[in-house]
Amino acid sequence: MKNITKKKEWQLLAQHYAEIAPQHMRTWFQADPNRFTQFSIQSGNILFDYSRNRILPKTITLLAQLAEQMHLPEKIEALFTGKPINLTENRPALHTALRDSRRTPISINGENIAKLISDAQDKMRSFVNAIVTQQWRGITHQPLTYIINIGIGGSHTGPMMCTHALRPFAINNLVFHFISTIDKSLLDNILQQIDPERTLFIISSKSFTTLETLTNARTILDWMKTKFGNQVIQHHFIAITASPTKAMAWGIPEENIFPVWEWVGGRYSIWSSIGIPLMLMIGDKQFADFLQGAHEMDEHFRHTDLTKNMPVLLALLGIWYINFFGTSAQAIVPYANALRYLIPYLQQAEMESNGKRNKLNGDEIYYTTSPVIFGEEGCSGQHTYHQLLHQGPHFVPADFILIAQTTALLDHHQDILIASALSQAEALTQGKSHEEAYIELCQANYSHHEASYLAHHHTIPGNRPCNIILMEYLTPKNLGALLALYEHKIFVQGVIWEINSFDQWGVELGKQILPSILEQIQHPYDPNNASLTSQTLIDYLRKMRGAR
Repeated sequence: MKNITKKKEWQLLAQHYAEIAPQHMRTWFQADPNRFTQFSIQSGNILFDYSRNRILPKTITLLAQLAEQMHLPEKIEALFTGKPINLTENRPALHTALRDSRRTPISINGENIAKLISDAQDKMRSFVNAIVTQQWRGITHQPLTYIINIGIGGSHTGPMMCTHALRPFAINNLVFHFISTIDKSLLDNILQQIDPERTLFIISSKSFTTLETLTNARTILDWMKTKFGNQVIQHHFIAITASPTKAMAWGIPEENIFPVWEWVGGRYSIWSSIGIPLMLMIGDKQFADFLQGAHEMDEHFRHTDLTKNMPVLLALLGIWYINFFGTSAQAIVPYANALRYLIPYLQQAEMESNGKRNKLNGDEIYYTTSPVIFGEEGCSGQHTYHQLLHQGPHFVPADFILIAQTTALLDHHQDILIASALSQAEALTQGKSHEEAYIELCQANYSHHEASYLAHHHTIPGNRPCNIILMEYLTPKNLGALLALYEHKIFVQGVIWEINSFDQWGVELGKQILPSILEQIQHPYDPNNASLTSQTLIDYLRKMRGAR
């Protein structure tokens, strides 16, 4: 297989980079004030403005040619039709089927998954209705009003992010908490805030072997049993898993188990039963809107020309900066407090998917793949890391995510918020030249000597790229579309880089090592079980605790 960097399309992009690298976006905007018209597209209620990028029309053409050369259209079709694109685990990746209300038949291992999905969603709706209407009650016949989700990774980031984002659409007064860390201080703090008689515990673990999740769940179950006896589990605990036999062996009644499947990756599982916390909050009809928004983005992605395809363009711009400009980071900047947990959600989605060093054929990669994803809610970010974006030596593209309208009463707050975002985008693009800084300082009555000195520090180079993703409202439907946009962006980049975006073997090694390290921590030194790199540190740890 020919190295991608040796392909003609890659070489043409490298030549094109050399041509435009010295050019400044400021001159492009001066020459063409209508760049927005040429470099923006809309899908549904989401507008994607990519005019503030270091691109010309030729750039998009060349990037699209690279995507064609990497057989992207065929790979997109393989994604949607259930081909085993997760080659290292020999599985399809069919999270898109979860949000296709048409229930298009797809056979996996001789089974029509459309029916599996339909049956699972029927069970979700019945359960949610029973909780919301208070037909399902706790062991003391109290309605369940506290919902605690116990999970980690995709079983945590998706439900937590979505329930925070869509709080204004709640149809009830249920109180939600999320436990992921094994740090017991969080668990203790949450248990102090709830009424155990009125609490539902959701154990979300695809494998039902996740150490952190099952340790927390066992601690909680033991706590509940001391209060209410052994029968408490059938009234207060449900499980979401792809391993129902393990959940039943743990003690969960079969009727309290909701399915997720091996062909749904954890970081793509919010559309499945893992989304029960969200459905509990916003109801089944609005949850259907959430799925529909994602499905509409799926249809746009599947059927739109590459040069007008929002997820494809978002992905190709990332390729442009990562592999030609040499960036190693990407900022996610939501100017909406409701989206503050989108950042860790996308950190997992992107870095766990594309943080890979081997191609599909096993060859080692000699080019950069996933960047480091970081960010903060917009205005807070301006007072933390935006300094680096503007004047740091690092080249860091940014995605600004804006909400045009809000349900809040104080609309002028939203005006200031949007103005802040656009000001940052303008500053990143245009910058401030040394001459402009010098004149500005002189006008502020600085001496020639002072102005000459300070102008170096006041100069902002600009020419730093940013995308603006704008939606009218943050609704269930629009949030679904936004998440699908990023899912498909990640998939496209994986195709270009020839990697498997649907496994995560790097996560597994630490899990394998953990039992022996835990044994060393909890028991006296055993030379047959010693880790040469960790034993000295563990000895210090034991001394600090007092040997036990």
